[in-house]
Amino acid sequence: MNYIQHSSIVNFIWGIADDVLRDVYVRGKYRDVILPMTVIRRLDALLEPTKKEVLDMKKQLDKSKVANQDAALCQCAGQAFYNSSPFTLRDLKARAKQQQLKNDFEAYLDGFSSNVQEILEKFKFRNQIPTLIESDILGSLIEKFLDPSINLSPNPVKDSDDNVILPGLDNHSMGTIFEELIRRFNEENNEEAGEHFTPRDVVKLMADLIFLPIADQIESGTYLVYDGACGTGGMLTVAEERLMELAKQHKKKVSIHLYGQESQPETYAICKADLLLKGEGDEAMNIKFGSTLSSDGFPSQEFDFMLSNPPYGKSWKSDMERMGGKGDLKDARFITQHGDDPEYKMITRSSDGQLLFLVNKLSKMKHRSKLGSRIAEVHNGSSLFTGDAGGGETNIRRWIIENDWLEAIIALPENTFYNTGIATYIWLLTNKKPSHKKGQVQLIDASQWYVPLRKNLGKKNCQLSEQHIQDICNLVTDFKPSEQSKIFPNEAFGYQKITVERPLRFKSIDSDREYKAKEIKELKAKNTPDENGIPVIKKIYAKGKVEPNPLYGIYEVEIKGKRVCVEYEPDTDLRDTEQVPLLEEGGIEAFVKREVLPYVPDAWIDSSKTQLGYEISFTKHFYKPTQLRTLEEIQKDIFALEEETEGILEDIVEESK
Repeated sequence: MNYIQHSSIVNFIWGIADDVLRDVYVRGKYRDVILPMTVIRRLDALLEPTKKEVLDMKKQLDKSKVANQDAALCQCAGQAFYNSSPFTLRDLKARAKQQQLKNDFEAYLDGFSSNVQEILEKFKFRNQIPTLIESDILGSLIEKFLDPSINLSPNPVKDSDDNVILPGLDNHSMGTIFEELIRRFNEENNEEAGEHFTPRDVVKLMADLIFLPIADQIESGTYLVYDGACGTGGMLTVAEERLMELAKQHKKKVSIHLYGQESQPETYAICKADLLLKGEGDEAMNIKFGSTLSSDGFPSQEFDFMLSNPPYGKSWKSDMERMGGKGDLKDARFITQHGDDPEYKMITRSSDGQLLFLVNKLSKMKHRSKLGSRIAEVHNGSSLFTGDAGGGETNIRRWIIENDWLEAIIALPENTFYNTGIATYIWLLTNKKPSHKKGQVQLIDASQWYVPLRKNLGKKNCQLSEQHIQDICNLVTDFKPSEQSKIFPNEAFGYQKITVERPLRFKSIDSDREYKAKEIKELKAKNTPDENGIPVIKKIYAKGKVEPNPLYGIYEVEIKGKRVCVEYEPDTDLRDTEQVPLLEEGGIEAFVKREVLPYVPDAWIDSSKTQLGYEISFTKHFYKPTQLRTLEEIQKDIFALEEETEGILEDIVEESK
């Protein structure tokens, strides 16, 4: 189908809304009728040629009292669905009375197979029937979708001389038309557009990022593609097309199966309908309804390729409660074994669950296959740095980086998405890094690579060109440092959060007497003070209940001519924390001597509170300071202002005379 035919069908269907629904529905609600009716008409057109065979089989099965009729009826229909009612849409066109039309139309809808019933249910399309009947527009709506000037059937329309008047509409073309309608409705409802619809340029980039680096390693065989926040299914279908294209280029034959999960009813219905319209009925069965976090649709499945744009900045509190609450949450995806911690917790704050979608994918990686698994997921900036050491967010980053799964993070231009203008990033992960990338992470700044749109789409005012997509993928595959590409060892993102204590008072371990810190610091000792400024005669460590600390301990000090063993008691008001990079030369001790003790010589580190954290800062690595003007330039501007001001003053004085 050429572009003109494609556009004419899209425009015709789009026009039905204005022709039939105006004055009955507000514009934002047109989609509630047009999208399900488009699905119904396409399914109706696919089923028309085999309608008689299906009805005959239905009669035979009923007579034989066969309970499970789906397989036989689908086989007769030649599709992954069927309609066993006695009607087609053309039969309903002639109904003159509204009540008869209502009854027959409902019977027609009831005749669809269960997979179509689920789509109609999630669309809540039956809720529209009373409005369509009361406003007397159901008949007109059906007539419009049967208009002879468009053909939604896969078979061409011919004249009496067997000449093609209207070409047939294959499954791929129908899917493209349906996606275009979805896109237009999303633009009409800007506030919803970004929740379920990722811009096509970003989807293409994500697909290329997971496939191109291993394109020459693709073998003939079966591959599973998964999206745990699949929305309308656009990422899955683009990924399928791209993988098929690359396999063909490398002369490989691949079978691709799509899997997805979506929690929004209408969006879920659109996704399943889109796959049915494309002739992928089996794939539609692999789309699950419900929350990926609290009701994983694929708990034991592993996938070759995974990509998503999960919701960010969105609460997952209700999911957490369904999973038992933060204290009782036992899901093995989010509580695992890592390092020496048998219950390593990766539970983020309830206000934002975006990183949990990434953890979910990582739990579904293939570890025994040649290619392993490759993942691309969109996040906002908070996933890079939010959360304190030991918290859920930083534990996730630590788990990912210490397992060496993070391959690259790409910063996208602002205003790339429909519903947000904030900075967004694509995380690229794999559990089978090539040898030259092992132990390293690549950061790519593509924030300035874009072309402006002629017209804003919601908040989206720019897009990635094909050249930009290629350039970004080249940076990933080349894996070389440049102005836009920085490469770091994994440890560069890790730090130890240390707790710096200051003394409130010292307590004798030989008696009950307590000494204020000031009292000891003011003592004049005959020997040299230790690194904390305390007059130490002998530094010892406690025997028994008090564990020694490598940076402080129990001291034998001279107080008024008497030797006393004392220990620190920290002042909580003076307590502070510092982040010591894992790559700090000399470790914590060197950091403390350089950055802490020169300013607070009586401080010490409580090593029992030290925690490991990870964060990723694009600003730190890509920040370009604004070039300050030279003194000569500033001086020149001042002189120019003085001359201008002097002229004004002279005019004012002259006028006042």
